[in-house]
Amino acid sequence: MNQNNFSHSNVPQSFKFPLISSLALCFVFALFLFGLAVSLFILVVVHNPLFFLSYLFLFGLIAAFLLWNSISFRNNTTILHYLRSLPDADLTVARHGHLVKITGLVSCGNVSLESSYEKVGRCVYTSTLLFECGKLGLKPADVKESCFRWRLAYSERLSTDFYITDKNSGIRAFVKAGPDSRVIPLIKESRLVTTAKNCKVLASHLRKWLRDRNLSSEARLLRLEEGYVKEGSSISVFGILQSSNDVMVVTPPQELISTGCLWKKLLLPVDVDGLILAIP
Repeated sequence: MNQNNFSHSNVPQSFKFPLISSLALCFVFALFLFGLAVSLFILVVVHNPLFFLSYLFLFGLIAAFLLWNSISFRNNTTILHYLRSLPDADLTVARHGHLVKITGLVSCGNVSLESSYEKVGRCVYTSTLLFECGKLGLKPADVKESCFRWRLAYSERLSTDFYITDKNSGIRAFVKAGPDSRVIPLIKESRLVTTAKNCKVLASHLRKWLRDRNLSSEARLLRLEEGYVKEGSSISVFGILQSSNDVMVVTPPQELISTGCLWKKLLLPVDVDGLILAIP
């Protein structure tokens, strides 16, 4: 089948911070300790807390800035802001080899997908994630206990080649999202199932889904999420335009793309490596 199966663990490798590294964090931490020692020395010798309080306030702002960027990176917020800041390409004048953003309705190619749990057909992208409540050591929690940590226990992510019809020009382009294509899906999953603490037996449909994937069907705290892009849905695609004989094909970029600094959102640049699919 003309499908592309990529696991959850592969997704973070498709985009990364080019500036924030472990070495940089160690340098910032060392700088913090040095500044803290100097400010404490001034506080003890001069008995003036102004410098010490100013230092704590300044470093608090820096820590909040780094934390905001870390959260935005994990939630794909940086890439989403970057993608939405780009104008849609005019396919009537777009050139071969250029980066383009196309927004429009999708339609299936030779192969369509079906979502794993809800069995929604005629999809070009599907994602099903199973989270399991785990305690220290990642052991599943009993249904009688409360959950304080969710971990990803199983994931399915599939994409396939499809067509997109540009909403502005009506031009139809073929999107290479199938085998051997690097795809970054910014499609949010919806929560379908969350087992309750007083649940003694899982629902029959959920048990069958678990057994089909050789997963334990014992009653425990679970959360299942699923997302998909169905034929007729509107999405945005960002990639390289390949045009030949009036046939337009969008492929993953061959090189890394930087989002640049989004200062209005206080976001550092992120390097992107792959074809981006997102809900506009």
